[in-house]
Amino acid sequence: MKPSTKSPNWPKSPNWNVLGLLPAHVIMLLTLIIPIGIIIVVSFSTRGPYGGFEYVFTSAPYKQLLFNEGWAGELEFNPQYLIVVGRTLILSAVTTSICLLVSFPVAYFIALQRSTIKVALIYLVTLPFWVSMIVRVYSWIIILGKDGVIEKTLRGVGLVDQMDSLLFGNTAMLVGLVYSYIPLMILPIFASIEKLDRALIEASHDLYGNRLTTLRRVILPLTRPGMIAGAILVFVPSLGAVLEPTLLGGGKTMMMGNLIQLQFGGARNWPLGAAIAIVLMAAVMIFLVFQGLRSMRIEGLERAS
Repeated sequence: MKPSTKSPNWPKSPNWNVLGLLPAHVIMLLTLIIPIGIIIVVSFSTRGPYGGFEYVFTSAPYKQLLFNEGWAGELEFNPQYLIVVGRTLILSAVTTSICLLVSFPVAYFIALQRSTIKVALIYLVTLPFWVSMIVRVYSWIIILGKDGVIEKTLRGVGLVDQMDSLLFGNTAMLVGLVYSYIPLMILPIFASIEKLDRALIEASHDLYGNRLTTLRRVILPLTRPGMIAGAILVFVPSLGAVLEPTLLGGGKTMMMGNLIQLQFGGARNWPLGAAIAIVLMAAVMIFLVFQGLRSMRIEGLERAS
């Protein structure tokens, strides 16, 4: 037997997998984990006498989301923040649903075109991202506002004589949200349709499947990953939208994004703003975990079948 050439005290080779990912871990620590930790600490702090916060531990900011303190120090239920949370969740869900319903036929139409036309259409879809979000949202003020494009058009064709402004309400915010985030739904669905094997569609027709059956049994299941990715890309930023509620909602119809901005800005109630931010982040995490578990369950059922 040959003696071992390695010394028992020979230093181990470095783990390049760990060292190679070290910069990414440092960036995540500095830009994600530490800021979230600071927000959590602030959310359990006490508001300072002149705004800001003091390092005095309390759960009052979270209680303030549900209760107000009465004259005698008793807690009184206050649903105003729950209404804002509910409005944000509903508008975000409706925005995601509308984007999905509109984006799927658009993405499918683009995927069926020739290469040159396809590139041009994808360019048109991404073109709004070349313009500042503020400019894009301000354009809807001109379209929806008093004596705006819609009102002048309806008056011109004789449908109305006078109409109220369409701004400063849930409808205007919903229009702005759909317009702002619909490209984020079109692109992942288009990518899924591009990978779709057209032979499966032909096989469905050969087996006497009509268009509806082919859509329901072949196209939709195979493009589900793109739809799920698009739903996440639309729903998550819609929860934290600031410009649409501020400009199109007039600051009167609150969503969680501009409510957080208000608490850190004019109200200078940093602990409450941080608590709302944590609740928003928790809602996003619950949504992402739910989607992940649902996707895993669906994949498990497909493999089992």
